[in-house]
Amino acid sequence: MLISDSYKTISNSAEGSYKDKGSKFIAIASPVSTEEDVKERLSEIRNKYHDARHHCYAYVLGFEKSEFRFNDDGEPSGTAGRPIYGQINSRDLTNTLVVVVRYFGGVKLGVRGLINAYKAAAADALDQVEIVTKTVNEIYKLEFDYLMMNSVMKIIKDSNLKILSQDFQLDCALEYKVRKKNAILVKERFLKINGLRINYLSTN
Repeated sequence: MLISDSYKTISNSAEGSYKDKGSKFIAIASPVSTEEDVKERLSEIRNKYHDARHHCYAYVLGFEKSEFRFNDDGEPSGTAGRPIYGQINSRDLTNTLVVVVRYFGGVKLGVRGLINAYKAAAADALDQVEIVTKTVNEIYKLEFDYLMMNSVMKIIKDSNLKILSQDFQLDCALEYKVRKKNAILVKERFLKINGLRINYLSTN
């Protein structure tokens, strides 16, 4: 089974806009990593556009895109957050937040008009960002005797691993980062060193 260990996200914030019948829609796309990032960015945007009638948004988090949410913020259900989410999804993005701020122009746009407006504004913002591909990495900790040093370092060099931290005493400890798809193979190589201990720490 092939393991997917890459994902697409945005590397910068950008704005887009759309106008229809006097209503102005301003879209802000932002890179985010956690729900705390989302809350902080939403607060900033709400403060900046405090006089707007609606602050609708959608976001996707995690390399598996497992965390997502969309919010209509008072617009008719399904007319704002979902079309914004659709634009993030159609570009296969994650760790991305798009907020669309609406200034009401006095004329109702109807369900179809709202869906089109929020979709178009979100698309305009996402057309301005730089989309990048990142890899999913796993972090492990090794603990081993100093006499095992040469064997450990050979695997690190041959596998092109990135060392995150190291403490070389009589009892040595080392943390390394490896691409997800290579993690099991590398772990198996380390486990062939008798007496070495290896522990999974996290995925990022």
